Amino acid sequence: MALFNFGKKKEEEKKTPACACSCGRPTSEAEEITKNCCPEAKGGICCIKVLGAGCKSCHEQYENAKQAIKDMGLSVEVEYITDMQEVMEYGVMSMPAIVVNEKVVSMGKVLKSADVIALLHKLGF
Repeated sequence: MALFNFGKKKEEEKKTPACACSCGRPTSEAEEITKNCCPEAKGGICCIKVLGAGCKSCHEQYENAKQAIKDMGLSVEVEYITDMQEVMEYGVMSMPAIVVNEKVVSMGKVLKSADVIALLHKLGF
């Protein structure tokens, strides 16, 4: 029985994502998105990610998010995540999805750049 590790529980390694602004501060799902996340980040946005499968809609969401950030005058890089394992770590079941400061803020629909700007303003950025 010891050969196959029966009866032993596997300890899951929980990864705490680090803030994308390189401040090294860990983020958590329980943490609210606030302007105080990273004082170094302009407008309080540390990172923006678009989660998708690489399809046309997901790529369109990525381009719209980049345009929104450009229109807002922010120097934050928008990441495009297509690795399904990483997408699933966010608990996203409908794509495309937008993640701001490690918190999912939109999923299952393609937002135009104006809609992304409105969403970020609604979040306080």
